[in-house]
Amino acid sequence: MTGALHAALILFSVVVVCETEPTHVGTDRVGDSHGQSKSVRLSSHWAFVLVNDSLDFSRAESSCRSQFSSLATLDQLELREGALELLRQAGHQSHVWISNPSKLPSEPLPLSKQYLQFSALNFPKTSREGFARVNRPLPALSSVSVCVRIQWDPEWNEVSTIFSYAARVFTNEFLLRGHGDMQGRILLALIVHGKHLPYKACFPNDGGWHHICVTWSSSLWAIYVDGERKDEGSSSDTSRDIHADGILILGQDQDSFGGNFTEPFFGNITDLNVWNISLESRHVRALNGCSVINQVMLFSWNLDHLINHPAVKEVRVLLFCPAKHQQMALQGCRTLQTRSDQHPVTSLLDCSEPLPFICVSSRERYLRMKQISDSQSSEPTALMTQLMKLSNNSQVVLGQQSLGLSSLAEASVLLDVSVQALQDTKQEGLQPTDMVSLIQLLSQAADVPSQFPDSANHTKESIQQLSQHFINVADSVISQDNAFKWQAIKEVVNGPMDVVKSIDRMVTSLSPGLMADRDHLTFHSPNIKLSVQQQRLQESPKGTSFCGPEAEKHSYSDCISVPHQKIQDLLNKGFHELTLVNTWYGSLRPLFNPEGNISIVPTVTDGSQRYLGTILGSSVISTTVLGDNQHVSTAVHFQLRHKMQNTAGAVYDPVCAFWDFKITPEAGGWWNTKGCEVVSKQYGYTVCYCNHTTNFALLLQVYEAQTSPENKKALQVLMFIGCGVSLCGLLFTFILFIAVGVPKSDRTTVHKNLIVALSIAELLLMCSDWASANEGACFVVTALLHLFFMASFSWMLVEGLLLWSKVVSVNISEDRRMKLYYIIGWGLPVLIVIVTLAASVNEYKADGHCWLNLKTGTIWSFVGPVIFVLAVNSVVLCRVVMVTVSSARRRAKMLSPTSASKMQTFDLTWAVTRPVLILLPVLGLTWLCGVLVHLSVVIAYIFSALNAFQGLYIFLVYAVYNSEVRNAIKRIKEKRKALSFTNCSQPTTFVTSQRAPIRSWDRSPPTPSSPETSETSGPPSSSSASLVIKNESFRKESFVSFSLKPAPGNQVVQLTSFKPAGTGFFFHHH
Repeated sequence: MTGALHAALILFSVVVVCETEPTHVGTDRVGDSHGQSKSVRLSSHWAFVLVNDSLDFSRAESSCRSQFSSLATLDQLELREGALELLRQAGHQSHVWISNPSKLPSEPLPLSKQYLQFSALNFPKTSREGFARVNRPLPALSSVSVCVRIQWDPEWNEVSTIFSYAARVFTNEFLLRGHGDMQGRILLALIVHGKHLPYKACFPNDGGWHHICVTWSSSLWAIYVDGERKDEGSSSDTSRDIHADGILILGQDQDSFGGNFTEPFFGNITDLNVWNISLESRHVRALNGCSVINQVMLFSWNLDHLINHPAVKEVRVLLFCPAKHQQMALQGCRTLQTRSDQHPVTSLLDCSEPLPFICVSSRERYLRMKQISDSQSSEPTALMTQLMKLSNNSQVVLGQQSLGLSSLAEASVLLDVSVQALQDTKQEGLQPTDMVSLIQLLSQAADVPSQFPDSANHTKESIQQLSQHFINVADSVISQDNAFKWQAIKEVVNGPMDVVKSIDRMVTSLSPGLMADRDHLTFHSPNIKLSVQQQRLQESPKGTSFCGPEAEKHSYSDCISVPHQKIQDLLNKGFHELTLVNTWYGSLRPLFNPEGNISIVPTVTDGSQRYLGTILGSSVISTTVLGDNQHVSTAVHFQLRHKMQNTAGAVYDPVCAFWDFKITPEAGGWWNTKGCEVVSKQYGYTVCYCNHTTNFALLLQVYEAQTSPENKKALQVLMFIGCGVSLCGLLFTFILFIAVGVPKSDRTTVHKNLIVALSIAELLLMCSDWASANEGACFVVTALLHLFFMASFSWMLVEGLLLWSKVVSVNISEDRRMKLYYIIGWGLPVLIVIVTLAASVNEYKADGHCWLNLKTGTIWSFVGPVIFVLAVNSVVLCRVVMVTVSSARRRAKMLSPTSASKMQTFDLTWAVTRPVLILLPVLGLTWLCGVLVHLSVVIAYIFSALNAFQGLYIFLVYAVYNSEVRNAIKRIKEKRKALSFTNCSQPTTFVTSQRAPIRSWDRSPPTPSSPETSETSGPPSSSSASLVIKNESFRKESFVSFSLKPAPGNQVVQLTSFKPAGTGFFFHHH
């Protein structure tokens, strides 16, 4: 066991090149400690490796595949020249395997249609005289091949002659004989020129039909049974030509020329053919499958050209001919050969011949594999260290050129020890180098020939255990914990679908052994569920269904099914046995590169949504159908749950797709939608139909919610008009604040800064469409838009902080407070813009328009601060409303009992509505609608109107209906009136004593003040008295207003005063 384990561990090692391999352009011969040699040539784009160890074509192809490369192809000029240059510089002049040209897959045939009817001759045991003579003369032969199909009588074990050729000068010139042994076999021997060759080739004496071929050329001979070479040799005694004009007899040995028959054959004979060449193995293999070869025959089977003994009867028999109806010529596998004196040639040789081969991969992949190998050699991982311990500390040879696994025993040992090592090192986790090694192991194990001898080593239980270990190793590789590690090996491994492909190959290969004497088998692992089902269609053909492991947790789960009608169609075509391999993979979605967009044509093209990209949005589920152990494609239905969190503003449209390994095969394939369609879309899952079987998934196309072209145009016009009106309103407001001499205060200063920032932002927004044509100008406009809109929101934040300081007493001087406000209003936006530009200057601007990039994190440099401002100002607004409502309730208590209830409702409603209407524009709370824009186009219109006309709204509320502005205008009018009156009247009639104040009593209610001039507001009380005193001791711009509001047990006196400097004082007495 230790020896097998050690050998397996050698094969399991990371397989690339040794440390002396080249990294420069050129060819070098390298080797390893185990004597395996190879030559490597690196070109500017490709790496060519000539492996001098000889393998048959299938194993050579598997060896290259396990190294994440492929057999060299001559389809491209650069690849052809690279392979030829490698062979020349290595001095290699014999044949090497190269890739076969791609061919269209043949249509699978039911087992019943792979039988062909032949005319045969029956040699009964009732007569020992039966024979058949070929009525055709044969020339002298330096080479000959004779192929025949025989059905040996299982009750006859004596020596029998299948055919004999006798010449006049020598009777035992060329004949084939056989006899049964005690082990139930028929042993065959060839006699050439009278020399009896040994009994060695054999076939079971089972009463079935067997294809026998014998070839001879000079001294070389071979015997083939059922397409396989069973015996061969050479003899100098048989080197002369076979004599001409002899007699060829079937079923008897000629002791004399054409007579004296002995050693009769009992059974059936058909399909006798003779060639004057020595057939190659690939020709014999093709003939065994009833395929046609191009070589000219001396004799072709035809009963009209035979003379039969009366005892011999003609019969019709059915023979298994898998290649006859498919018209497949099994011509062998492609080779390349270079010689110094002639041009390189390609030819076809028997695929079972062991030959060297050339593997080719990209230069980057080759060098990355070398880097991984060096890393594993210098610093073994925890997994590799544990493998050494499990192998009794035998040294694992790294850098060994793998020739693949030659048997299921090797694969079983290696998978078993790998599972144990994975369990022992579960806490350490897999490293990228471990993942490469395990993926190589899976590829090699999947390519092991599926042969099941009648020995205990390959019982169905051992094959089941091997399969379970295979699934466990694959599960550890595609675990979600390794998502980031897949990115580290993407230069070497095509992706997680390589593991899926290995699983498909493994289960398909092992299914005959797995399903012996049972009709259902399931394998489970955390991320994989695999089910194999088998049914005999003659009994009761029925549809099949398979669901993932989460079927019990959800009302709708991942399921796939083959409809009953499709199963019935396979029965009607003649298929007898059906095997379905269903697999569910739950962890593949995170393993695909999240930044890699899946290229696919958008399904929504009406302009209502903007296409952002396509992502894998579900588990992967697959079905493989085997009809009579052949791949059969049929239609399937599948249902998959969506595995994507909904993002605000994003719309997901599911697309049914499958993984197509034929698209960009050098990259491992890609997603394809051909033949698949959506049956129904439900919340959380989608039902699909595809007309073939493979690996399926849902691709979710991501769209950004967009408006229709009509609405988009209308919103643009509304925004442009609104921005123009808003800009005019802001300019008029600013001019009024300056021109009419509004008293200077912290409130007016904050208003002016907000107006300046918002005006510039609106102006830039109107010009942004024109700047989008120039990349540099658009970038500058984007930065300025970012700055001034950020400044606008910063001053909106200052507006909220100022209002909070009026509602809640803040013990800080006005000068210090204004310095803080300027830092917040202008310093903070400048800092945010500078930091954003420094961090993401290349991803700062969006494509197609002048604004921040929405696809990267740049947009959050604006959205984040805005959300903070809106949150703070929302709290401020709530506090103002609470204070206003409290004041309104106090005033309501002073009303007369008869009208208190009626006035209280109006008072409270107005107390809530008035501050909300006044404070919304300066606090920026209308931008809260922007969060809901993606829900409805109506909200988009509301948001555009509220924010586009924000300047007009500010003009109306803070200019037209602002008491400070109106009072300033009133003072200007009074001043002009006074000046006019002074100029037209004499001074004695106008000027009174300066010490005598002018008093006027007015019982009418005072003009309501805004929250900017009073902390409390509400409808005036009819019981209040107002006294306005104008005194020449004050400056002409000054006035004092007293408001007396009596109440039971309480008297409120409010004093509002404006000084020439514009500073307001508030005095309350309760």
